[in-house]
Amino acid sequence: MSERAIEEYRIAEEPYYLPVDNEIGLFEAAHAAHLPVILKGPTGCGKTRFVEHMAWRLERPLITVACHEDLSSTDLVGRFLIEGEETVWHDGPLTSAVRHGAICYLDEIVEARKDTVVIIHPLTDHRRRLPIEKRGTILEAPSDFMLVVSYNPGYQSILKDLKQSTRQRFVAIDFDYPPADLEAAIVAREGGIDEGTARDLVLIGQKVRNLRGHGLEEGVSTRLLIYAGQLIANGIAPTRAAEVAMCSPITDDRDLQRSIRDIYRSLPS
Repeated sequence: MSERAIEEYRIAEEPYYLPVDNEIGLFEAAHAAHLPVILKGPTGCGKTRFVEHMAWRLERPLITVACHEDLSSTDLVGRFLIEGEETVWHDGPLTSAVRHGAICYLDEIVEARKDTVVIIHPLTDHRRRLPIEKRGTILEAPSDFMLVVSYNPGYQSILKDLKQSTRQRFVAIDFDYPPADLEAAIVAREGGIDEGTARDLVLIGQKVRNLRGHGLEEGVSTRLLIYAGQLIANGIAPTRAAEVAMCSPITDDRDLQRSIRDIYRSLPS
């Protein structure tokens, strides 16, 4: 990836992010100390938006990789490809980030294969190196490079969890759904609705989250509350918006859906 191409990964405008605690200061300190960071928290609570905001704040390109079970080390590091009569090396996203001093964000890292995760180990200690075995070279990470990974502890299992040998290479910042007043401000701003409606949606979201442990694996995310707000802002009735954004997406269980509908029927139609 050329210098010109890497510029496409710079975030031109400030992404909206409302701090909940001291996460901004922690991230800035980790970047200054050249430390890798792991973000832990439920789906849709703002982890990705936070990384985007910090990339803008630190004026660094952001290269994001959505991890999955078929993600290989070659996908991250790079590969040789045949172009015409030549074999040409193409950097993977991790190599590009290291080479250009970008922030590399591996989203939901527990979804990646364990043999793939091992490739990041030399980047997460004092070495800050990326071995490129297929080229027989080692790439030294510049001071601006930063490795950030995320995962949802709610989906941990024996088969999908980070090894201690990986976890203890990171400093961790814990995320959760924001307090009600902050979450309402976020939903109002991002959903394009008035504060009263936003507070109603947040209250419903909190009540639905209380169903976790009673058959519901995951509560209504802040992202889904924003989706509901956006639907309402575009003329959809609040109860219908709640149905398609806060009920149907999170469960197919009819009894749970009935319980969720009982919660949001308090919304004006």
